[in-house]
Amino acid sequence: MAFVTRFAPSPTGPLHLGHAYSAILAHDMARAEGGAFLLRMEDTDLERSKSEYESLILEDLAWLGLACDGPVHRQSEHIASYNVRLEPLAARGLLYPCSCTRSDIRSALSAPQEGVVFNVYPGTCRHRSMDSRKPGDALRLNLAAALDALSGADLSFTETGPAHAGHHQIDPPQAIDRIGDVVLSRKGEDIVAYFLAAALDDGDHGVTHIIRGEDLFEFTPVQVILQRLFGLPTPVYHHHRLIRDDQGKRLAKRDDARAISKYRAEGATPADVRRLVGLPEG
Repeated sequence: MAFVTRFAPSPTGPLHLGHAYSAILAHDMARAEGGAFLLRMEDTDLERSKSEYESLILEDLAWLGLACDGPVHRQSEHIASYNVRLEPLAARGLLYPCSCTRSDIRSALSAPQEGVVFNVYPGTCRHRSMDSRKPGDALRLNLAAALDALSGADLSFTETGPAHAGHHQIDPPQAIDRIGDVVLSRKGEDIVAYFLAAALDDGDHGVTHIIRGEDLFEFTPVQVILQRLFGLPTPVYHHHRLIRDDQGKRLAKRDDARAISKYRAEGATPADVRRLVGLPEG
């Protein structure tokens, strides 16, 4: 079986050392197996995603010596197709429209961050039918109904990362309690959720191994459930350690002092960056 990884940054800021670690690790694992390393721009947040950040990301990756295989996939160019893929789920009664707080819905569409847990939705709009959907309404997955539809399916995934290595079985009651009815899209704003777009892209592009930060481990069951609903294979997951600052805090895009572009401007080499994140020279 081919070994296919991907690096999927959001072009909402410069790459920092944490991004570099994840990208280098995914690239090196793919090359070690004679596989492919794909690049995807998770730019569905149309307000915050900027072309200048995408250009900077491409420059940083090239400088690091990370050559991707194939063209860059930009999620913003495929939003309509993601929404079309939801129609069979709606027809099966697994989705419902939601008109609850705009800010809550918008935050639910974004990729999760470390320390953020699911804001389990209380089901306020769960009684609504699809024909009651209005402009601005979100679409939520009725998780209990989805898991009922998946009764008897294999709801498991394999993890090879250091903190969670092993085979994990998703427990439906626990998933309902901890995850709830996640938002998948928002009508009228051309926005789809990170969970939805990532699950569909990974399946469509033949990704076999997902290498990403351990802060995303707790969100893996959502994507596995979506993979089952769409009839997609589940990749092997590898959640790696996070690169932190001197206070032990996870690096974020606001940490410009650790931006790869700044290291480049100050005369660092790709080998220097590898050493800084604890990886051997390529």
